[in-house]
Amino acid sequence: MSTTQVAHPKDLMNMTGTTLGPTASLCVTQERINQFAEATGDHQWIHVDPEKAAQGPFGTTIAHGYLTLSLANCFLPDLIQVDNVSMGVNYGTEKIRFPAPVPVNSDITATGEIIAVEENKGGYKATIRVTITAQGADRPACIVDTISIFYP
Repeated sequence: MSTTQVAHPKDLMNMTGTTLGPTASLCVTQERINQFAEATGDHQWIHVDPEKAAQGPFGTTIAHGYLTLSLANCFLPDLIQVDNVSMGVNYGTEKIRFPAPVPVNSDITATGEIIAVEENKGGYKATIRVTITAQGADRPACIVDTISIFYP
């Protein structure tokens, strides 16, 4: 695991193009998938029915795309640590894509790239492209441009 340390939010202004990570791996278990299904009401069989999913297109259950997306927030502190911050705010996302599924019990990791940084109402708004990949996969499972504002 490799966390990029930033001494102050203003230092982000010079970091466009910086590569972040990779993170440590996280296993996407059936329990995690089931908990996400309960929280969101999305109980589609490809996620929660191992017997039926074994006969389906992926040969096993797969994580919800939005579960994989939500784990970007879990990975961000492992990708970048901004010091001397009074508050950090999730501002939004752009360009979310799900190129490949995450089969149950996959270990996933994330890498990042700082795409853009600008001053924003007393803070620094950073767009970080987070790419989440399942171990052994040919394509990423999720690519999302996250937007955060760091206030000194």
